[in-house]
Amino acid sequence: MIDFSAYIQNEWSWAILFVMALFVGMSKTGVQGLTILTVPLLAMTFGAKPSTGLMLPVLCFADLIGVSYYRRKAEWKYIIRLLPTAIAGFFLALWVDHLIPVTEFKHLMGACLALVLAVMLFSQWKGKENMLADHWWYSPLFGLLGGFTTMIGNAAGPVMAIYLLSIRMPKLAFVGTNAWFFLCVNYLKLPLQIFAWHNINLTTLAIDACAVPFVLIGAYLGIRLVKFLPEKEFRIFTTVVTIISVIAMLLS
Repeated sequence: MIDFSAYIQNEWSWAILFVMALFVGMSKTGVQGLTILTVPLLAMTFGAKPSTGLMLPVLCFADLIGVSYYRRKAEWKYIIRLLPTAIAGFFLALWVDHLIPVTEFKHLMGACLALVLAVMLFSQWKGKENMLADHWWYSPLFGLLGGFTTMIGNAAGPVMAIYLLSIRMPKLAFVGTNAWFFLCVNYLKLPLQIFAWHNINLTTLAIDACAVPFVLIGAYLGIRLVKFLPEKEFRIFTTVVTIISVIAMLLS
């Protein structure tokens, strides 16, 4: 018999877990940025590092749903540009983890995202394409930031949203590229979380299994919402959710 008491203290813990699973499912099938809204709540409920171990297997399961549905929509040239420095971001996060308190990471990430988001919004307001996206360092920089933030707190959703919005990727290609990128990085993270941070085990996997139905419900809701939103409204909606995500990270 698996003892959940080390993680689940009361009904509130289950509620937070299930909301996280619902938002993860929606995020992986189109409603970008929702996942990050649950990161502060998970950290407060389960602890910073334990919460990332609880969340990662749920993300990995939801990644499979997103990829299976949008498998032919990805723009692989952008994923290939991002992945090498994303992996470097994993190891940068492991190194920085020994130097800076976890609480400061959220503020650092939020500040970086807020700056990038401001540049993107200014570019859209001026009605011009993002000229920075043509530079050789643009994609690698986002890959590094994405790898760093996803390793520290499963918080790379806004990074990818800002990147894909800034290059004006079409709606379905946006969702498909996002799904494949995170499937790659999340499965690459699993060994590091298991063997370096020791925050994924049989107990956490059993707890995550209870959240699977909520991931499926969220995935269905995300697919329906993406179909409902026209291209322009999709970009507006994703931008608004990303802004809320950044604010949540700054204030957490």
